[in-house]
Amino acid sequence: MGVFAALPEAQGLYDPAAEHDACGVAFVATLTGEPSHDIVAKALIALENLDHRGASGAEPDSGDGAGILIGVPDAFLRGVVDFDLPAAGSYAVGMGFLPVDPDEAAMVISAVEEIAAEEGLAVLGWREVPTDASIVGTTARSTMPTFRQLFLAPAPQAELPPAPDGSFDQMALERRVFCLRKRAEASCDVYFPSLSCRTLVYKGMLTTGQLHVFFPDLTDHRVASKV
Repeated sequence: MGVFAALPEAQGLYDPAAEHDACGVAFVATLTGEPSHDIVAKALIALENLDHRGASGAEPDSGDGAGILIGVPDAFLRGVVDFDLPAAGSYAVGMGFLPVDPDEAAMVISAVEEIAAEEGLAVLGWREVPTDASIVGTTARSTMPTFRQLFLAPAPQAELPPAPDGSFDQMALERRVFCLRKRAEASCDVYFPSLSCRTLVYKGMLTTGQLHVFFPDLTDHRVASKV
């Protein structure tokens, strides 16, 4: 072990085996329970204030990663997709990182949709996510995938049983889309930072100040969240 990586010896309650790397994390939430864009805006400011927890090398506009987790912004999504969405909370959405080559991306999309059908899920549609790569360095741009948001709901022939109180069972849908996510990532050239009926993640190989510029969605006032 090099001198700059040396850890203290185990002593008292301290055990060097418990040491691990960690990202910087900020958490912002509303006390009213009402979603708002103000929470998202404050979270982006908090993210920029965590710049010291990120890293970049000789190319300052290629970061080692930054992202944000928000509640599913239902009103916003309804305004930007060209297909119908069921009631809020009864569909799942997630950002998919797909191959850049259109033919390869199409093959992955087809494979994901096959897995979805096997898991009793209906694909409502895919949304091309707007991005602004002009601010991103050459290194980050060289690894940039195609960004698509996948929308899912229970398939009509495989409807979920209701929750004990008779309401829609979100956790049953969460379990189903989790299986899809893991199967797709194991067998297809795709990565989902999240796939959920409750939360949505935007992330990339970005610096903290680039996230909201790279993903213009995040500055749209219809993007509202409680956390």
